[in-house]
Amino acid sequence: MARASVGARLHFGFCNLSLSHERLYGALGVGLAAPRVVVDAEPAPDVSVTVDLDDRADSGVRDDVRGYAAAAADLLDADGARVAVRESLPRHAGLGSGTRLAAATLAAVATAHGEPPRVRERAPALGRGGRSGVGVATFEDGGFVLDAGHPTARFTTDRPADGEWTVPPVAARHAVPDDWRFLLVEPEAAAGRNGTVEDDSMRAAVERAEPGIADRIGGIVSRRVLPAVATGNAERFGASVAEIGRLNGAWYADEQGGVYRPPVGEVVASLSGASSVFGAGQSSWGPTVYGVTDAARADAAAAAGERALDAAGVGGDVSVVRAADEGARVTAGGGTEPPSVDPER
Repeated sequence: MARASVGARLHFGFCNLSLSHERLYGALGVGLAAPRVVVDAEPAPDVSVTVDLDDRADSGVRDDVRGYAAAAADLLDADGARVAVRESLPRHAGLGSGTRLAAATLAAVATAHGEPPRVRERAPALGRGGRSGVGVATFEDGGFVLDAGHPTARFTTDRPADGEWTVPPVAARHAVPDDWRFLLVEPEAAAGRNGTVEDDSMRAAVERAEPGIADRIGGIVSRRVLPAVATGNAERFGASVAEIGRLNGAWYADEQGGVYRPPVGEVVASLSGASSVFGAGQSSWGPTVYGVTDAARADAAAAAGERALDAAGVGGDVSVVRAADEGARVTAGGGTEPPSVDPER
């Protein structure tokens, strides 16, 4: 038996979507300690999947994991694996559920067969890590990550076949200070874009992206984001990634109905007026909204999150979590995880 366990991730946006610049994409994000994906696996003559989850579980998780497990077995030249999903993330909510499930399944199946997972090398064969490298990089090492994107010359209007790309390399990684916290507001709303719909939306955004936005983002990353995380300034970090999110939203406005997708805009507007939240934005395609705060303001930030849902007139869940400054925990021989700090406040 082997177990792979990893927390969610936040995706703050891309550095460039314009074909006028030398490199395309270049994502920023951070690994979280919670909520988590936990996958167990053991060798078997064929592939089978069980899903042991709460009412968030659906056939989509089972089908996704069956595909990832089958692909992992092929890569390992193994007969199969018996896979059990113990914990998972809400699908297509902006928390990285797809790459987390794929990487955890691969890591658990490989470890069960006595092989190294080699997630970065193998993720493309599972259809992951094509545009953003944040999911794979934070699975490997956690922390705050800026990836280098891809050479723009490699852009194709049609999605390449699985395996025909490499995961973007890490351009910068920093440990997140111990006292930083991340507010998660998950409104009750439709899932974020995924699959062919996401591919079509990204292609449309890239083909008409204003290059000047990338120039502004580049300055914010180099002069504000990276210095803020390096010096532990949560206030400047929160304000900076929130501004990057707003600028990304200008690229996506035609695709998602505004700078933020509904009802994210109302939630972000409410959080932006809270003194306990240093910056707020939409993670990936949403609907999850993040806020940057610290341990001293965690309770006040959670209260602000509840008020933001009320202001938007929607239900949802609110939590405050730590960053993860380590990668996934992959263990063999029973799946017992090492002790760790409380992933919540």
